[in-house]
Amino acid sequence: MLADFSFGLSQSRTVAISPRVTWVELVEPPPGAEDLLFDLPPSSEPPLQPQERHDEPVLLKPLPSYQPVEAGIISRLDAGGRRVALTFDACSTLDRSFYDDRVTRALMRTNTPATLFISGRWAETHLRQMRVLAQNPLFEIANHSYTHPHMTEVPPERQREELLWTQQILYSLTGRIPRFFRPPYGEVDPELAEQAGQTGLRTVEFDFPSGDPDRHITRDRLIAWVLAKARPGSIVVMHMNRRGWHTAEALPEIVAGLRSRGFVLSQVGAMVEAARAGAPPSDPTGRRGRDR
Repeated sequence: MLADFSFGLSQSRTVAISPRVTWVELVEPPPGAEDLLFDLPPSSEPPLQPQERHDEPVLLKPLPSYQPVEAGIISRLDAGGRRVALTFDACSTLDRSFYDDRVTRALMRTNTPATLFISGRWAETHLRQMRVLAQNPLFEIANHSYTHPHMTEVPPERQREELLWTQQILYSLTGRIPRFFRPPYGEVDPELAEQAGQTGLRTVEFDFPSGDPDRHITRDRLIAWVLAKARPGSIVVMHMNRRGWHTAEALPEIVAGLRSRGFVLSQVGAMVEAARAGAPPSDPTGRRGRDR
C-alpha cells in the first residue's frame, strides 16, 4: 500500500511564498473565462517587456494528501497510434518572468491540446492569465519548479521545496493537483526523479528539443525540424515565456503539418493513460540535461 504524503500541508494557513506575494484570497474565474484571453493586448516582439507586477492577494489553499508515484523519466510514450504531445515551458526566475500569449492564442485557434509546464514564480506573476489558461480544457497544467534552478545541483530539501511550493500554488489557482514535472534546463538524474515521485509527480522530458530558444533558428527551420523529427509517441518541448523566438509564428504550420501526416496531438496525461498497459518510458533511469 502506498504511503500518504501530505507533509503537514493539510491545515489552512496564509503563507508568504516570495518577498512580494502573500496569498490570502482566491477569486475563481467565471465560466467561459478562456474568452478573456483574447481581450489581452497582443504581445510585442523583443526586446522583452517588463514582467507583470501583481499586488493581488490569493489564498494559498492547503495541498490535499497525495500518494507517491513510481519514479522514472518519461521522454517518449508508446501510446499506440500516431500520438504526439506538444509541450510548452513557462520558465521564470525570481526577477524575470515573461509571457508570449501568441503561443496560447495559436493553440486555441487551431484547437490544439497541449501540456503547459508552469513554474511557480511564473504563476505568481501572471495570476489572471494562469486562471484563464487553467479554465481551458485544451491545456493541461504541469509543474516546472518554482524559481527554475539547476535542480540537480541543489540539496534534496531545496528540490522538495521547489516541487511542493509550485504544487500548492498551481493547486490554489486551478483547483487541480499537477501530475507531471519537467526539470528546468532538462537536467535530471535518478535522485531528482525519485524526489519528484515521492511528491506525486512523474518526471517528463522530451525525445527531441525543438530548439526554439536559439535566436538563429528561423521560423521555417523550426517548422522543418519539428516535422522531420516527430514520430509516434514524441514529446516536443517549446517555450511560451518569450524564449521561443519564432515559436508563435511557426506553431500554426507545425500543427497543420503534423496533422497532415496523420499525427494526433495530445496532452501528456492522455498519452500516459493510453500507454498504461504498454511499453515503459524510454529513459527510465538515465541522466539528461543541458541539451536544449
